[in-house]
Amino acid sequence: MKIIRYLDTKGNLHFGAEQEDGSALRIEGDLFGDFEVTSEKAEVAKLLAPVAPTQILCIGLNYKRHAEETKAKMPERPILFVKGVNTLQHPGDPIEIPTAMASAEVDYECELAVVIGKPCKNVKREDALDYVLGYTCANDVSARDWQIKLGGGQWCRGKFFDTFAPLGPRLVTADEITNPNALKIATILNGERVQDWNTDDMIFDVPAIIEFLSGSTTLVPGTVILTGTPHGVGMAFDPPKWLKAGDEVTIEIEGIGSLTNPVKLEA
Repeated sequence: MKIIRYLDTKGNLHFGAEQEDGSALRIEGDLFGDFEVTSEKAEVAKLLAPVAPTQILCIGLNYKRHAEETKAKMPERPILFVKGVNTLQHPGDPIEIPTAMASAEVDYECELAVVIGKPCKNVKREDALDYVLGYTCANDVSARDWQIKLGGGQWCRGKFFDTFAPLGPRLVTADEITNPNALKIATILNGERVQDWNTDDMIFDVPAIIEFLSGSTTLVPGTVILTGTPHGVGMAFDPPKWLKAGDEVTIEIEGIGSLTNPVKLEA
């Protein structure tokens, strides 16, 4: 099933099940519990990120070619950092380049996002995908100057600004993606394909990530896991391709679709 989250013409929040013709039927109930698809056609006035995350957990340096382009040592275990729920941004809404805490090095990162559907703790890799509700596209927007030079030696400051986690446009349930580590993934910046690879290049695959993150730790329903980015990030180009006001960034993942956001300066 392909699930969207939206506001109707009266401003009410709903989930919907996308149909083959592009329309959607309203979903009734709890997406993380019991729900059903009704026969009522969805009146989509505003498309939202497909989930409102309860937490956003991120894995860094998780593609072999990306580790090589940044001249980083291959990690022995998944590298965890976090984004606040304040970073969530909806499809079509702008990524804002920070001006109060100014950044001149804002970067894009296409990522496969995993959404946990039920409480998950001490899960073994062979069972890990049973806890996945579905998958969506993510852009792990990163202020490299704050991440690398100004953030006190850890990554979170450069990852934590408002609008720095666009998600969408839909959630594709796990039954439709049997192998999350066999998907084409790409970033298109102003019409140029700057990242173009496959999730099979992950150092730690999705089951391994879930096993690691759930160790002695409960992943609550609605946890969103960003699984890393392939090579081709802006900072790896010469000269770097930093995001600027007026840009447009699209994340594409096979079987999920395209997530597009414009870029502007923070007001």
